[in-house]
This record gives sequence, structure tokens and C-alpha cells, in this order.
Amino acid sequence: MSIKPSITVMNGPNLNLLGTRKPEVYGHTTLSDVEDLVRADAEKLGLELRFLQSNHEGQLIDWIHETGPAFKAGESIGMVYNPGAHTHYSYAIRDAIEGAQVPVIELHISNVHAREEFRHHSVISPVARGIIVGFGVVGYSLAVRGLYELHEAEVSKNLKPGVRT
Repeated sequence: MSIKPSITVMNGPNLNLLGTRKPEVYGHTTLSDVEDLVRADAEKLGLELRFLQSNHEGQLIDWIHETGPAFKAGESIGMVYNPGAHTHYSYAIRDAIEGAQVPVIELHISNVHAREEFRHHSVISPVARGIIVGFGVVGYSLAVRGLYELHEAEVSKNLKPGVRT
């Protein structure tokens, strides 16, 4: 029996309030609902998912550090990360992602570029493998699928997964 490839889906500050906080922007779907939706989609791809959420920057950094060795060991194919407000100022998280050398898809439920000016800049994007913005909670499934497809393409080219082409 082979081990399923895994993806970590990590959520930053305030995403535990999904479904109740600013539903006009983020919708009524809860984080638990998102997990159910994405797990069902991931199962079709033969993926195992690890869902994490914290409002604390240090905890998020620790989880990023854990994902790096799992990726290098071939146990993980990467991370989907919704950094919330950390998008705009957390150089510590940016540096953790860069140091972990794990493919990360940055995800935002809303179109941050159509919102307040301060939301238009991301310190995470330069170290992300890709970005999904503005598709609502469906973006989580798109990000998982995108990370899976990138991994499969790299494997088929006999590249070390995570290497940018």
C-alpha cells in the first residue's frame, strides 16, 4: 500500500471566523465547511490533506518549518496558505516560507486588489509558487488542484518537485 501525497492547507488570523465575519465579503461558508469541500475534491486526486488555522504568527511559522522537512522527505507536495492580514506585513512568515523551500500557493477568498489600498501589496507573493485570488471558498479547491498539477508536471519531467521551470 502506497502513502498518499499530502498537502497542508494553512489559514492565518481571523479565518476561524469564516462564515460569520464580514459575510458580504467572505460569504457564509464556515472553515469547517471549506475543509469538507476541499477534502472531497482532494480525495478524487488521491491526496491527503492537513488543515491548520491559527491567529498567532509564531504558530504559523512553526507549522511552515514542519512542512519543509516533510516536503524534502517526499511526504508532502506543498502548502496552500491563506495568510489573512499577515499578507501585507509579515516578513517573518515570508522568510519562513523562503527558508522551508516548500511550494506554496497563496490564497485569498476575496479579490484583495478590488478592496482597500493597503490590501493590494503582499510580502508573501514573491516566495509563493502561485496565487489564487477572488474565487471565494472555491479558491481552496483550485489551489489544491493547482499544486497537485504542478507537482505532477514536475514529476513527469523528472524534475525535483518544487523546482520552478
